[in-house]
Amino acid sequence: MSAPALGSRRARPLGRLAAAPRSLGRAAVTTATVFLLASLLTFALGALSQANPAASVLGDLATPADIARMEAQFGLDRPLPVQYVSWLGHALSGDLGTSWFTGVPVADSIAQALPVDLSIAGLALLLAVVIGGGAGIAAALHAGGRVDRAVTLVCSVLATLPPFLIGIVLIVVFAVQFGALPTGGYEPLNAGAGPWLRYAILPAFALSLDAAASLARQLRTSLVGALRENYVVGAEMRGFSARRVMFGHVLRNAAGPALTVLGMSVPVILGGAVVTEKIFNLPGIAQLSLQAAERHDIPVVQGTLLVPVAVVLVANIAVNAVLGALNPAARRSGRAARKGEAA
Repeated sequence: MSAPALGSRRARPLGRLAAAPRSLGRAAVTTATVFLLASLLTFALGALSQANPAASVLGDLATPADIARMEAQFGLDRPLPVQYVSWLGHALSGDLGTSWFTGVPVADSIAQALPVDLSIAGLALLLAVVIGGGAGIAAALHAGGRVDRAVTLVCSVLATLPPFLIGIVLIVVFAVQFGALPTGGYEPLNAGAGPWLRYAILPAFALSLDAAASLARQLRTSLVGALRENYVVGAEMRGFSARRVMFGHVLRNAAGPALTVLGMSVPVILGGAVVTEKIFNLPGIAQLSLQAAERHDIPVVQGTLLVPVAVVLVANIAVNAVLGALNPAARRSGRAARKGEAA
């Protein structure tokens, strides 16, 4: 083996290690920029509402002295840029302020409501992966056949149905008609997996179908293209089983676009939770935000808007990390780019 070849092989791990901080740095800059813009918009919505704690809490009994005292207490007598910097600094440290009405820290209220949404969303994503992944693989393996056409038709129908309509149908069928599941409410996961699942399965299923349909269609398209590649024909000629070819090679290469669709479904699922929580009477963050908006409790509204943004950004980073690990083409293009920079 020649010295340059040996050196290039030794350089590959070093190149990967060198590329990892750069990729992580770009992701961190993008995430920080989006979070900063989202925080600015969230704060601006509260500032433009012109809600006043004294007027909201005391009502018509508030005197000018009461208003001035409460404005000073909550820091509302300072310039808006100063208020924003102070609010953002405290938010980054986990302090989202205090409710104007209850006096309870906003972080504590969100800590009680957020696990409801995260558990429902996590179950919805799991169902979307199982249902959408299975349907997409089945459609690709029977491309052009009855199974493929059936999957395409069902996915097209599901993509047009809003989660709240699906939720109402599920309640009518499984809760009212058969009495198999409760119509609403919630049991925390620490109360047991069984009770939690009885309350979580219907809202999670309602939220998962749109994501499952999108995932199935994208995965089917990617798999059909990947199954026509030369390496698949070569693997089949070497006697590899269809299962090994599909799950060992084809699915890994074709999973990139499907994972991107799945990552884009996270904010959709969290957004759909606003209506779904109302239908299933879930004590989640959406209900907390709606109650706070009705009584103009600005610190709670700002906190319930900012925290889901952070959750979505973290989820996108996780999806991008998995995508980079599973997508060999992305790694090859990255190595080619690094070779071009070195040249």
